[in-house]
Amino acid sequence: MKERQIKKILPGVLVQEDFNQALAEIRSWPPKFTISPLLSCIYQVDEVVKWRAVLALGEVVNNLAQEDMEQARVVMRRIMWSLNEESGGIGWGMPEAMGEIMARNRALADEYGHILISYMREECYLELPPLQRGLMWALGRLAEVYPEKLLAFDADGYMELYLESADPEVRALASRNFGILKTKEAAHWIKQFYVSTKSVRLFKDGAFVDTTVGDLAREAVARIEGV
Repeated sequence: MKERQIKKILPGVLVQEDFNQALAEIRSWPPKFTISPLLSCIYQVDEVVKWRAVLALGEVVNNLAQEDMEQARVVMRRIMWSLNEESGGIGWGMPEAMGEIMARNRALADEYGHILISYMREECYLELPPLQRGLMWALGRLAEVYPEKLLAFDADGYMELYLESADPEVRALASRNFGILKTKEAAHWIKQFYVSTKSVRLFKDGAFVDTTVGDLAREAVARIEGV
């Protein structure tokens, strides 16, 4: 199947009821023709298409890395370029794509984990709140699999600033990350968010979870304090 054909049918495949069957079909396509359509779907407004494309891209690039690591690196560099101001684009959904790929492939996480963390720093700072939400989600995804990697790069030190974000969802996702990392020093900051009833739609374990900033804050502190 060629790239043009894949691009045409991919959105419909991603939203079918049996996503495992969808993934099996996507895996059967040549990766070199599948990457671009998946990246395009991540830019979609439809949240189901976007997030399933994130998952599928993680699967495809992980499989690609096992056969041809250099081609997997090309994909990672392409994603990084989309987040560069010089690209002329914005890179919606690209932090999430990076996080999912690295969560599935340790070798790519070893090479590019510090790049993801650098997007919290001044020299590579992502200014737009939707990108920051994606970054916090990606860091959380990585923390679930390799918490020691984030701590080694002092990610929690940079992430403290996101607890002061003007965006409630960014604060909530940063709080959740501190809970995953069990960072005790963050607990007293996170407790101030308990009263917030601001809605948050979290994508977790392949499904959407409707929650609030306050609930995520309480869950984070419970993990930190071992309750």
